[in-house]
Amino acid sequence: MKKIFLDLGNQPLANNFSKKYIPPIFRLKLKFDTKSKLVMINKHMEKERMFNKSYPYRSSKSKLVRELFKELSKKIKKKLNPENILEIGCNDGSFASNFNKEKVVCVEPCSDVAKEAKKKGLRVYVNYFDDLLIKLLLKNHQKFDLIFSANTITHISDLNSVFANITQILADHGTFIIEEPSLLETIKKNSYDQFYNEHIYVFSTIALQNILKKNKLEIYDVENIKVHGGSNRYYIKKKKNKKIKISLRFKKNLNLEKRFGINTFACYKKFSKRVQKSKKELIKLLKKIKENNQKIIGYGASAKAVTILNYCNLKENYFDFFYDTTQQKIGKFLPGTRINVLKYKKLRDNKTYVFLGAWNFYKEILKKEKSFYMNSGKFITHIPYPRII
Repeated sequence: MKKIFLDLGNQPLANNFSKKYIPPIFRLKLKFDTKSKLVMINKHMEKERMFNKSYPYRSSKSKLVRELFKELSKKIKKKLNPENILEIGCNDGSFASNFNKEKVVCVEPCSDVAKEAKKKGLRVYVNYFDDLLIKLLLKNHQKFDLIFSANTITHISDLNSVFANITQILADHGTFIIEEPSLLETIKKNSYDQFYNEHIYVFSTIALQNILKKNKLEIYDVENIKVHGGSNRYYIKKKKNKKIKISLRFKKNLNLEKRFGINTFACYKKFSKRVQKSKKELIKLLKKIKENNQKIIGYGASAKAVTILNYCNLKENYFDFFYDTTQQKIGKFLPGTRINVLKYKKLRDNKTYVFLGAWNFYKEILKKEKSFYMNSGKFITHIPYPRII
């Protein structure tokens, strides 16, 4: 049974940046499946509308992401030493480029992003990860020792199909690694902005294990990593592979979630109340700043920021503009608003309030804007509650 626990209002496609105003197009509600314990959004958009040649996100733009991928690649080479690797949703090749390019096959449905990965010498199938692609991979390649995917699996609506296909192309001794935002961290941080049209699901360890079982797969280890506001890196194997033992870290993550109540509907009802309170407090905070004739700008025109601004109805009457470094967003409106995205400039005016649209990279931003911060510059965040930093 699927039970709705939170209504985030009318929302646009979170990465649909355009030079003309495009209003919100769907009602975003969050649901909890009492059987699988999976948390999901109510509306599934067609993949072609979300992931196409105009997709703006580039993983290489974040120093933290690049460093984590580099660190992980060293670990993989040392512990798993795979002869052949498949990456699902390679984006611009930030992960795959850490390996011998002869060993790596990439999948990326967004053609302009895929071009950037190809420029790095990577073999890229410009396809969605579906049954047709699986036939192509099985025809052209042997089964893979390692399959990796970061922030992609939760973008695909049919999870059973995804994992059934993984079972087909993963070698019996192989490992499937995925990185996705942690539902436990999302609830703890009150980061309701993890939910938008692309994030069809946000995984808990409990729910993911339940879904994997149907396709004779299982988690054998979990790493908690800092990226995207708190994510989990899941190491997955075929159930029949008895050589790999289940780690204590996996059991610890499972127990933490159970103690927190992540497998109960009551947990999400409490979360919903906190989110509604957060909305009221953020509006109140920004109103007070504007009443004092102070300027507010946004830092990071992220998909997360799109959820916040549209849910709280914080449009151009609050924000002068948003800064961003992504070329594909600059000179366009933040989706669902008439707020312009401008090319990033170093922060200098310490009388301006700066809302952290990319709060999940706060430490990175703080280093970059040390002079602004040390000279009494003020940041605004809504995590874990609305406040001025």
